[in-house]
Amino acid sequence: MEINWFPGHMAKTRREIKENLKLVDAVIEIRDARIVRSSANPEIEEICKGKPRIILLNKADLAEEKATSEWIKELSNENIKVIKGNSMTGEGLKNIKPILDLLLKEKLDRLRSKGLVNITTRVMVVGIPNVGKSSFINKIAKGNRAKTGDRPGVTKSRQWIKTKLGIELMDTPGVLWPKFEDQKVGLNLAFTGAIKDEIMNVEDLALELIKSLQDQYGDRIIKRYKLEGLSEDALENMDNIAIKRGAVMAGRNIDYNRIAITILDEFRGGKLGRISLETP
Repeated sequence: MEINWFPGHMAKTRREIKENLKLVDAVIEIRDARIVRSSANPEIEEICKGKPRIILLNKADLAEEKATSEWIKELSNENIKVIKGNSMTGEGLKNIKPILDLLLKEKLDRLRSKGLVNITTRVMVVGIPNVGKSSFINKIAKGNRAKTGDRPGVTKSRQWIKTKLGIELMDTPGVLWPKFEDQKVGLNLAFTGAIKDEIMNVEDLALELIKSLQDQYGDRIIKRYKLEGLSEDALENMDNIAIKRGAVMAGRNIDYNRIAITILDEFRGGKLGRISLETP
């Protein structure tokens, strides 16, 4: 199953991120804790090189704790701090402000030495589609999405969002990249909903998800769908899940569309338990 998806507006977004980077002090990159590597846009990595950065491993409650801890160790360095959190509940987000202050300590100390007290830190929020950027911004801003006015050089569609933490956030649309070198990356993005189901064959996608899960997380599939066991054949497993869930049409034909949507929704909603599709 080959996946490539790069709408024209994403090329525009990429240009805008590059142009607006000089207006911010730091970058907050949001990734999906279940697919930390796949949800990292390699072009963001290149564009933001040298800029202090926080990587938020979002939806950490859906990923395995051990794998998430390993990713935090793997990705952290002097200029990049990695934290886990949940932008829906706010878990872990209280660490954003102190970590930003730590990353920008030299600059903040310099400004304070000049007598400045109320210093506003400007931060760009980046990430792939459907990774939780809007939820993150709403939670940090606590619903205060007031526009603070256009800054020089900022495209008019880009507005700054003021928070009570002394941070102003610049939102950016979710952006993917032109070509997935590894088709596994494309599949992981599709599994988690970063690529819209509307442009996918969800039946094939659900089958690929079962293939990805049945070796490492087979026990979860058996428990969730009350199966007697698993076959090596993913399609047979999908058929058995459909029968258990009553996704069967006249003539005992499997309703593949219905069961595919069920499997994808339940995986995305954490109904199969905490799952990490990638480890460092």
